[in-house]
Amino acid sequence: MPKLGGLEKVKSDLRKVEKMKIVACGTARHAGLVGQYLFEELSGIATEVDYASEFRYRKSVWDDRSAVLAISQSGETADTLAAIREANEKGVITLGITNTVGSTLSRETTAGVYNHIGPEISVASSKAFTSQLVILVLMAVNFGRMRQLSLIEGRNILQEVHNIPVKIQKILQQNDHIRDIANRYKDYTNFGFLGRKYNYPIAIEGALKLKEISYIHSEGYPSGELKHGSIALIDPEFPSMFIAPNDSVYDKNISNMEEIASRKGKIIAVATEGNEEISRVADDVIYIPDTLECLTPLLTAIPMQLFAYHVASLKGLDIDQPRNLAKSVTVE
Repeated sequence: MPKLGGLEKVKSDLRKVEKMKIVACGTARHAGLVGQYLFEELSGIATEVDYASEFRYRKSVWDDRSAVLAISQSGETADTLAAIREANEKGVITLGITNTVGSTLSRETTAGVYNHIGPEISVASSKAFTSQLVILVLMAVNFGRMRQLSLIEGRNILQEVHNIPVKIQKILQQNDHIRDIANRYKDYTNFGFLGRKYNYPIAIEGALKLKEISYIHSEGYPSGELKHGSIALIDPEFPSMFIAPNDSVYDKNISNMEEIASRKGKIIAVATEGNEEISRVADDVIYIPDTLECLTPLLTAIPMQLFAYHVASLKGLDIDQPRNLAKSVTVE
């Protein structure tokens, strides 16, 4: 079991938790959406993710088996703090994930985990997002070991987490390739990002990154929603980024990609090394190393960040300080 010192004092309370509500904003919320899959699959905890800004306006049903987890890089996000205060008012156990020691979030939650990644200078979250995903994996394994997760399953996940940095390095070695792809697509004015299951949140995050630093209109969707309306957007001027590693929903993603290709839509695919078949439907491919399905977001997030970075750089934009954005959103 991973040792998370910040949760030790509430360990006995956490054993009783059956319902988890994750509250966050922006990129942190996208990490929370991955956490929803992790907590339900590995821990057996029924989990919902709320926009922190909407949390107070719902009449949530609480009991002594409920908990709220807030995620905020700065620990000072106004909407997220308001959500935590609402949960505290209801007497619910509150947990936090933040990168800032001594922040308001760390003081006002019952317990939590620090990212400990050092300062992130850019306004757009990148390494903070990746570390939030790692912490959520560790929390899910921790909670799972208290419940349904076997020792072998937990150990396999943690061993693979140790391998992730080396696998990220392999993706970074494709930097020039990703830059070339970005150069071909930098002048498009609209973009779609699609993924399923664990990588649906990464699609949304990829779209947000492109919006934030390149100012290109982009939308993220679960792949299965494509045919329920957004397929109307597909034409040669509307490219799609598809996150399609070799996982339990790979065949479904290929089917969706074929729908786009048949309508002359351009496709960039993020796929698992060795998958040559995907070139049949994708115009460009970025490869990631193979890993456990629950850990694929740790790898697929990297091409999203690099693609957005290079598009913004090629357009001559200020990557670290995008217009209209602030590092810490301290107003509601």
